[in-house]
Amino acid sequence: MRASPVRNHCKLTLSHPPSATENPVAQPRWGILGTGGIARLFVADLMLTGHQVAAVGSRSDRSAEAFASEFGIAQAHGSYEALVADPSVDVVYVATPHTRHHEDAALALRAGKHVLVEKPFTINATEAESLVSLASERKLLILEAMWTRWLPHMIAVRKLIADGAIGEIRSIIADHTQKLPDDPAHRINALELGGGALLDLGVYPISLASDLLGTPVSIEATATFKQTGADAETGVLLRYEHERTAVIYTASNAPGPNRAAIVGTEGRIEIDSVWYTPTSFRLYDAQGSLVSTYDSEVPGRGMQFQADEAERLLVAGKLASETLPPSESISIMATMDQIRQKIGLRYPTE
Repeated sequence: MRASPVRNHCKLTLSHPPSATENPVAQPRWGILGTGGIARLFVADLMLTGHQVAAVGSRSDRSAEAFASEFGIAQAHGSYEALVADPSVDVVYVATPHTRHHEDAALALRAGKHVLVEKPFTINATEAESLVSLASERKLLILEAMWTRWLPHMIAVRKLIADGAIGEIRSIIADHTQKLPDDPAHRINALELGGGALLDLGVYPISLASDLLGTPVSIEATATFKQTGADAETGVLLRYEHERTAVIYTASNAPGPNRAAIVGTEGRIEIDSVWYTPTSFRLYDAQGSLVSTYDSEVPGRGMQFQADEAERLLVAGKLASETLPPSESISIMATMDQIRQKIGLRYPTE
C-alpha cells in the first residue's frame, strides 16, 4: 500500500566540536572583501536576517562606496588591506575570484580576522592546506562558504540518513549544470581566474558526495573543453569504500535537471531542482512507495545559514565546524585536483 505523503517543516539543531579558543566573539561583525555578484547575494541575505555588516572593502574607493551605499554599510574601504585592518570587523567574508581566495583569506588571517571564504575553498589542495595551517597557527576560524551544507532541507536529509531511513547509502547521483555565457572574457571561461564548470559548479555535487560518503578511494573523469581551455562539461565517477559510488556531472554550456538522488539499501531520497538551493525532497522506501516529503521555506536566498554557523562557532569560542571542518575542505580540493589531473586541466597560476 502506498504511504500517504507527510509534509515536514522541522528545524534541526547542529552540534559542534569542543571549544578551541579562549576568546569568543560576543556579537560577530562582518567585513565583506569583494563587491561582485556573490557578495551582493550574501549581504542581501545578511541584512534581511539581522546580521551585522560593519564594513566592505574593494580595490577601488568608488566600488566600495557604491556597495556600502547600496546596503547601508557604515565603513567603505578602497583596499583589502584597509578592510582587514578595520577594528570594527571580526570576521571577513572573502568573495573574490577563485584564484584570489588563498591570497585574500591569508591577508585577513594575518590581520587577526576570522574568515568565511567562498567556495571553492582555493584553487588546489596545497593552497587549502596552507590556509588551514595559517588559521590554526593564529587560532582563528576558517570556514568554507559551501552554503548548501546549512540549508534546512540538507540538515533534514542528513538526519534521515543518520536515523537509518534509507539504510546504507550505496550511491549518489547529482548534477550541477547551467547555460552560462560563451564569451571568452567571462570569468567562467577564463583559466587565469580558475574558470570552468568543475570549480565553479562541480564543487557542489562533489561536496555533497564528500558530506555523505567521505573521501573517494578512486576517481574516473572525462571532460570537454572550450576554446579558452576551461572545461565546459565534466563527468566524474567516484568510488568509495564498501563499493559505494557517486556519479557527478557538471556543465557550463547546457542546463540540466539539477537534481540529486541518494540511494540506499532500504530506500532513497530524491532532492528536487535546484537541489543545492532551498528546495523540496521526497523519501521513498525500498519498494518505491512515497513515505514523506519535505518543503523548504526560508527567507531570502538562504545564504544567511552559513553566517549563522560562523557566528555560532565564534560566540562559543570554537574554530572548526562539525558540518564542514577545514580538513574536509582540504579533502574536497584534493579530490578536484585528482579530477583535473584525469582530464588534463591546469590553471596558469599553479
